[in-house]
Amino acid sequence: MNSYDENESPASSGPTRRFYAQPRVCQFCTDRTIVIDYKNVDLLRRYVTEEGNIRPRRQTGACAKHQRQIATAVKRARHLALLHFKGEPLR
Repeated sequence: MNSYDENESPASSGPTRRFYAQPRVCQFCTDRTIVIDYKNVDLLRRYVTEEGNIRPRRQTGACAKHQRQIATAVKRARHLALLHFKGEPLR
């Protein structure tokens, strides 16, 4: 008799690994001195991908309140040509 079910293959009979993400703490909630401003381009570049998309909360670890502030600041910086919209970064 086999040690695995008829529906299971022998390769999947081992222990299954599950990914448990550690809870992230909002950087802006912990350090109150950091101000989200559209003129602070170095800070905002961390929250924008290479393609120019704003990173989601699950990647940045920011709370909902600060993620909205980041999105607004990135959009303002784009309109003033401090950040790029898509494609090649500004020089």
